[in-house]
Amino acid sequence: MPDFVKVIVFSSSAFAFLFLIAKILGKKQIAELDFTDYVVGITIGSIAAEWATELQQEWYHYIIAMSIFAVFSLFISFLEQKATKMKAFLRGKPIIIISEGKFQYKNLKKSKLDIHDILGMCRAQGYFKIQDIEYAILETSGEMSILPKSLKKPVVVGDLKNPDLSESELENYVVLDGKPNIDILNTLNKDVNWLLTRLNLSKKKQLKSIILAIYDEQNDEIIVHYKNE
Repeated sequence: MPDFVKVIVFSSSAFAFLFLIAKILGKKQIAELDFTDYVVGITIGSIAAEWATELQQEWYHYIIAMSIFAVFSLFISFLEQKATKMKAFLRGKPIIIISEGKFQYKNLKKSKLDIHDILGMCRAQGYFKIQDIEYAILETSGEMSILPKSLKKPVVVGDLKNPDLSESELENYVVLDGKPNIDILNTLNKDVNWLLTRLNLSKKKQLKSIILAIYDEQNDEIIVHYKNE
């Protein structure tokens, strides 16, 4: 059999077997990719890619290897269903990033994310103002779940009697992870000295204790989230 024909046959076989494994593992492999799923997914994919182009190795060796990883994935899923502690060990636990409107800095460090990541995830959920958030929880799937403050919950019919017609604006993050945000300060026609004065600080290095500071132009005040809160 010519080599190019073998590649076509092996590629088609690899695709068919991958499809079969995906059906066995279920939609969870795609919908909620965690560490275990990631390892299994990339490994099976790598084996399938080698199967499609490696012409010397016996084809059934690849089927055995892919099947072993698929069985591992099913076995781990079984353990998670039967043992809560095992699931917590393998999948991790949800991490509270914002609690009662305040950043939990220790949990933020534990999540291996920085303030820029968290702000981006909040915006992706439709929350552009941190003060609108009561709780923000980083789920084991890597997604952010947000509980807004009572006055910032989605509008229902009963709320239409008193609509909020105030103009929406982006927040001015004047301090991000202990560093002054020069771009925002320039936009506000302010400088670092103004920032230090408003925060009652004497030295720039004292900003290290602040994870996030937001300047509210309308009320001319700075909302500060400290790392030790």
